[in-house]
Amino acid sequence: MPFHDRKDAGERLARALQMFRDDRPVVIALPRGGVPIGAEVARALDAPLELLIVRKIGVPRQPELAMGAVVDGSEPVTLRNEDVIAMARVSEAEFAAIRDRELAEIDRRRQRYLGQRPFPVLADRTLIVVDDGIATGATIRVAVRALRLKHPRRIVVAVPVAALDVLRTLRGEADDVICLETHEAFGAIGLYYDDFGQVGDDAVLQALASAPSEKRS
Repeated sequence: MPFHDRKDAGERLARALQMFRDDRPVVIALPRGGVPIGAEVARALDAPLELLIVRKIGVPRQPELAMGAVVDGSEPVTLRNEDVIAMARVSEAEFAAIRDRELAEIDRRRQRYLGQRPFPVLADRTLIVVDDGIATGATIRVAVRALRLKHPRRIVVAVPVAALDVLRTLRGEADDVICLETHEAFGAIGLYYDDFGQVGDDAVLQALASAPSEKRS
């Protein structure tokens, strides 16, 4: 059953995440598509919404095919898909050039969305990592690995829809995986939405502004 749009998917996903409400979770959304969904989850759980800016490293001349992913930080974390790199015959120089281009885009988005806003302390917290779907899993896996370095108590991956084989791999990396729909023959994420329009920068900023803020004791 397709989702109407990301708002609909977020509302439905939030209902499946109510068990974590008393954990005082932090919702970590992956821009840009995961942000409207993360905003609905954050509102339903009365949890702060934060961003983890991750970029897919696409194959040259076939950028939708992920040969890895990268997430910004004091020490950027890179995940390589060696099978795809070998199949596409991508050189180390080509991989590095595309990775660096994606890091530059991460820096642009961080400045646009967050400015000087500090990243929260995530040690000993329950983190709910949200995206609008998982096809190859490269982006979400590098997100989980980067967040492990923050020493959280638990990492929960939560998505409306995902490829079944990727979920099996993720269950070995995240502490919990919540997914409303799984499909063996997956295809593109947009196939599972009636409205899968692009999420712009303004929509990201609006979602951040409307989400609950962190409660300080």
